[in-house]
Amino acid sequence: MKNVNRVFFCKSLSLVFLVPSFTRSHLRFTYSAAGASSPNRAIHCMASDSPQSGDGSVSSPPNVAAVPTSSSSSSASSAIDFLSLCTRLKTTPRAGWIKRDVKDPESIADHMYRMGLMALISSDIPGVNRDKCMKMAIVHDIAEAIVGDITPSCGISKEEKNRRESEALEHMCKLLGGGERAKEIAELWREYEENSSPEAKVVKDFDKVELILQALEYEQEQGKDLEEFFQSTAGKFQTDIGKAWASEIVSRRRKQH
Repeated sequence: MKNVNRVFFCKSLSLVFLVPSFTRSHLRFTYSAAGASSPNRAIHCMASDSPQSGDGSVSSPPNVAAVPTSSSSSSASSAIDFLSLCTRLKTTPRAGWIKRDVKDPESIADHMYRMGLMALISSDIPGVNRDKCMKMAIVHDIAEAIVGDITPSCGISKEEKNRRESEALEHMCKLLGGGERAKEIAELWREYEENSSPEAKVVKDFDKVELILQALEYEQEQGKDLEEFFQSTAGKFQTDIGKAWASEIVSRRRKQH
């Protein structure tokens, strides 16, 4: 099968990602990061054939005890490839803070982790699966490992942003092996994007709550005025817990001014 390269861009962060389409052959994943002086970084996923014998079956090293089966080896390889790609969530700072000259801004993974904690410590809500909320919180921005943190100020439409992220998610799920876990990640991501369940509404609120809590902390730590983040989220909370937590954050902010 012929490999076709796909390129993803994030205008605001000057990121370029080169990702070939998934093939049935074994994936060998590497990524390279240019020096700090270089604005561009690239991620490469390359296909390579697994060693095969003359009859087409996968060959194993001779006389080796306890050799993993080809299925378990392939599964482990896919998992590590996927996790290696997700490291970019730990190293990519959130674009909104960069634009406001915040020092040492949080990463995408930082943001998702605290959202996961919010789901963990939240009280039980009738009709809402808290475990599902935790899972959704840690995958809702997962496509940004490839496309970067695309914000409204990037000048990219919501439709185009969704298209890029959908393609990135599809690639990541194929990299993971396309099995049950990949399907679960894709379903959680789409459910969040479409705001189509009680859990999605809760996690959408946690996304905004985490944003304004982080904004408050940066104001306290760095003397910033980040009023725009409070204005952009005001009146947009959908759930009682989201409204209550946001109100507490806003109340604390008023006391410090």
